[in-house]
Amino acid sequence: MVDEKQLRDAVKKTISRDDVKYVVGYEKGTSGFLVSPTFAFTPGDADKFIFSPLCVNNLAVYPMLEDKPPLRKGEEPDTRKIGLVVKGCDSRAIVQIIQEKGLKREDVVIIGIPCTGVIDPKKIKEKFPGQMKNVDVKEENEKFVITIDGKIHKISKDELLAEKCKHCEYPAPVLYDILIGKEIKSTKKEDYKEIEPLEKKSLEDKWDYWEKQFERCIRCYACRDACPLCYCKECMVDLLDPQWIRRSVNLSENTAWNLLRAFHLAGRCIGCGECERVCPMDLPLMKLNKKIEKDIKEMYDYTSGIDAEEKPLLAMFKPDDPEEFIL
Repeated sequence: MVDEKQLRDAVKKTISRDDVKYVVGYEKGTSGFLVSPTFAFTPGDADKFIFSPLCVNNLAVYPMLEDKPPLRKGEEPDTRKIGLVVKGCDSRAIVQIIQEKGLKREDVVIIGIPCTGVIDPKKIKEKFPGQMKNVDVKEENEKFVITIDGKIHKISKDELLAEKCKHCEYPAPVLYDILIGKEIKSTKKEDYKEIEPLEKKSLEDKWDYWEKQFERCIRCYACRDACPLCYCKECMVDLLDPQWIRRSVNLSENTAWNLLRAFHLAGRCIGCGECERVCPMDLPLMKLNKKIEKDIKEMYDYTSGIDAEEKPLLAMFKPDDPEEFIL
């Protein structure tokens, strides 16, 4: 378990700096198993910061959402840094954004937390339906210890663990300024077994599968809004000239949206699973992302969000590339 006192002390130290405007982290939600993103603007705000297995959200989305209104005459822009509490997958998103020059390394102060896995919100709500009172969740050996109304429930981690955590190769932040606790090494390996059944299907069966999925899409764009790598100033679906995707919610336009977004994330997705977590229709969006990730790893031996000094996949050119695909 994370030492929350150490976390809060780190947040207080960070927000007390003259060059930091605020710190983003987690606090207890208003009911049930909710944990909410929170902001510290003063050292006193740090007292509400927590970290538990319920801290699922990828907070790397917040630096890219910051509103920057036009400056008044003679007014200087606020160039102070943003502090950010990150898990392993969150830190990879920050690294990827830095690679793409969406952020500069000096723009952020990163408070890293080695993560041993978070709880899938859908799984725990199914296990404890209708729970409205705040609960306490801790980790003990290979179990989640859940306290509800004073009653303790010990449940195997595998039963509630988010799928992304079952094969996470980077549980410790790959980039940080302050580390809370000790760095941990992963013994897990991404084997892509979850997409093997889909890969073995015929082309017709694959289309039939995705047709059934995409026709359920309601085009709410929650996947886009939760994704830390969807930070374009103007999204392709909002463009009218040229218009890439019509506003109609039907199979054709839904398919165009989901495939365009998946390919836009090629070589960029860091596997945090936020798109799938927030989807109200439970679309298996990570199957698309993982298939592309697997192909990129096999073809180019490339993993996104690992080294801030490395160039993004699609920004690299290797003169010795055999280019066997060119006829």
